[in-house]
This record gives sequence, C-alpha cells and structure tokens, in this order.
Amino acid sequence: MDRLHMMEVFAAVADRGSFAKAAQAMRLSPPAVTRAITALEDRLGTRLFLRTTRSVRLTEAGARFLADAQRILHDIGEAEEAAAGAHANPRGILHVTAPVLFGRIYVAPILRDYLDRYPAVSARALFVDRMVNMAEEGVDVAIRIGELPDSSLTAVRVGFVRRVVFGAPGYFARYGVPGHPTELAGHHAVSVENGAPSIVDWRFADGAIAVQVPSRLSVTTLDSAIETALSGWALARTLSYQIAPHVMEGALRIVLRDFEPKPLPIHVVHQEGRRASAKLRSFVDFTVESLRANPAIQG
Repeated sequence: MDRLHMMEVFAAVADRGSFAKAAQAMRLSPPAVTRAITALEDRLGTRLFLRTTRSVRLTEAGARFLADAQRILHDIGEAEEAAAGAHANPRGILHVTAPVLFGRIYVAPILRDYLDRYPAVSARALFVDRMVNMAEEGVDVAIRIGELPDSSLTAVRVGFVRRVVFGAPGYFARYGVPGHPTELAGHHAVSVENGAPSIVDWRFADGAIAVQVPSRLSVTTLDSAIETALSGWALARTLSYQIAPHVMEGALRIVLRDFEPKPLPIHVVHQEGRRASAKLRSFVDFTVESLRANPAIQG
C-alpha cells in the first residue's frame, strides 16, 4: 500500500477522531480506512490509535508520528503547488491560527473576504489561546499578540493592543469616573480567573503602581466579564481589541489611559521559505492590509 496514502488516511483519522468520519471526508469505504491504518501500524511496528466502540484516540507514538506526518504532508502540498504554478494562482488549503477572540472578531471576516476573492483556496482556522508550533501543526500563518521570541519565522507588525480598564456609562454615572489608579479601591470589578471572588491586583504604569480592587464576581471567560461590564454592574480589564466594537458604539468607556502599561504589538507571522506559495503570499498581503486599516488595533 502507498506510504503517502497511508499517511494521509492516518492524518484524517487523527484530525476527526473517527474512522467513519475520515472515510467520509476522503470518500473511502470504512474498511479501506481500517486497512490503511492497520498496514501503517504493521509497517511501523507500533499502535497509533487506541480504539474502543465509542472513541478513537492517539497513542503516545501516534501523537509523535502525527506531528511528523503533518509536516511531511504540508511540505508535499507546497512542493506540488509550486510545481503546478501555484505561485501565480493561489489555490490549495490555507492553515491559519490566532487567539480565540481576536480570531472570531477580526481574522474570521478577513478569511471570508479572502476566500471570496480566491475561490480555488480553502482554509482551516485554528483559534486557540496557546502558542501554536507552526511547523509541527502545519500552520501557514499565525496572528501573534505580544513580543516575539527570536526565530527563523518572518513577522510583519500590523498594530498593537493595550491592557485597558473599562466600564459602561451607567456604571460611571452611579459610581463616578476614576482619575487615578488609587481611586479604584473605591470601585468594584469583575475578575477573569479560576479562583473564588476576592481582591484583584491591577498594575499600572509598567508596574510602578499596584492597586487592589474589590471583586465580588469571578468568571472564567472574557465574554462573561465583558457582558458584566456592559450591564453596568462592575469595571473590568482586558485587552483593548476585545472590547473595541463596544467602545466604538459607546456602550463601554475606557478610563485611566494615561496609566496603561506598554502596548503589546500584533504581528502576522509566517514561514516564507524559498517555495512560498501564492496562497501564502497573497493571504499575508491581504491580512496585513486589512489589519492595518482596522482602527481597533491602531490606537
């Protein structure tokens, strides 16, 4: 059996967590998928999946092999695109990652507009709040917030975000607008953490000012904290892009701007390489132009 075919079937099963779903996606029969995985395991001399009647999950050896398989399949795809003239005509599958909220608010609309412009391209978006290893997970383009470590990746700066304190106009009408961080001790906040409600420590002016703010409500998601602030019940603190639409609408107001920490840069990161495909080049250019035109990340 063809080794590349076995690897493609293995990656499909791992991605979908199901033999049946992989068979459907690849337009194969379920027995054909089972034969391919069995042949691959026999060739490698190890089990790649733990299979029960209810679930399919990778073994430790399978997880290690998946990272290598994804990288190999990605490289083969790039080589085929280059040989077929993909440098001139964007086509193929584009893999993009970004933080969850940034991805939902800003990257998803960019992806939709890009796919409308280039109908021969399809995309897979991985929106997660963790640092994705682009090489191991086969990602073409990443949107990163914060200072970047030194690496061989190419990064284009497109804007910045700030860590801001905000509340609804109704909240400030009842409790007043703080003019200095020390005044926050007389307010109350909704905190985003896993612990019980307590006092939260907010630092300003790059750590020079530390204030303890009463918090009677602790939530585990940013969406919940933002909704609480929108209701006028408490102040909250997040990154500026996460509330930009509400600020532009006047539903939320940012305070204490003069005491904010240093802004965090936003970069579009990609692996350029000598065989960079048209889909990669065109998407990076499209994304950089779109984000630089977005006032929410330009101050």
